[in-house]
Amino acid sequence: MLRIITLNLNGIRSATTKGFLDWLGAQDADVVCLQELKAHAVDLSDAMRAPAGYTGYFHHAEKKGYSGVGLYARRTPDRVVEGLGIADIDAEGRFLQLDFGQLSVVSLYLPSGSSSEERQQIKFSFMERFLPHMAQLHASGREVVICGDWNIAHKAIDLRNWKSNQKNSGFLPEERAWMTRVLDEQGWVDVYRRLHPDATDACYTWWSNRGQAWAKNVGWRLDYQLATPGIGATAREARVFKEQRFSDHAPLTVDYDWAG
Repeated sequence: MLRIITLNLNGIRSATTKGFLDWLGAQDADVVCLQELKAHAVDLSDAMRAPAGYTGYFHHAEKKGYSGVGLYARRTPDRVVEGLGIADIDAEGRFLQLDFGQLSVVSLYLPSGSSSEERQQIKFSFMERFLPHMAQLHASGREVVICGDWNIAHKAIDLRNWKSNQKNSGFLPEERAWMTRVLDEQGWVDVYRRLHPDATDACYTWWSNRGQAWAKNVGWRLDYQLATPGIGATAREARVFKEQRFSDHAPLTVDYDWAG
């Protein structure tokens, strides 16, 4: 089995103080994808940089305390790809890829557009430019798993209050249509949905800090593992961990019957 975990940390230092690394040590994961590090290399402790049994790889944002992605891996990768080669996107630390034989695992942090119209336009720009890169990955002949915070709930089933959020970032028609293109036109497999096609309340991975969203489970499914069909078909179990909170997101763990 190949176990892959993805989690938006909302700050690796904050998540660590809340027990994230202790929890991780008991998960027996092979690869762990991290988003929103909110830290530079000098800010990381040895335990954050390389938890027991893992080596850490990071793509930090230029801006202090902002964005950034990482991957923990048990095996040494054959190749590390840091960034997309697009200056403004790479300055925010949003893409990191590790290659292991014929398998690539990506940690992705798609921008949020909720803070302003300007950020929404930056999000749309990212989506437009990332789409052909996803097509290239899909057509590469490699098996690929893209893990991350996509900041998009695809369908009404993916968030509690879908009717009142249709004009809000994360559930805009343009965002949902883009995700449909990724899945239906390019052929990526939404692994959680393949295993849990009808899940509603159990599928959420993010809760607003406003009101009683967590207590009332008024959540959104923003964190996905999207896979090429070959490895996607081998997924045996997908689960969201909610018994302990390290962030405003919850970890998504998928077990693949994959030995490549």
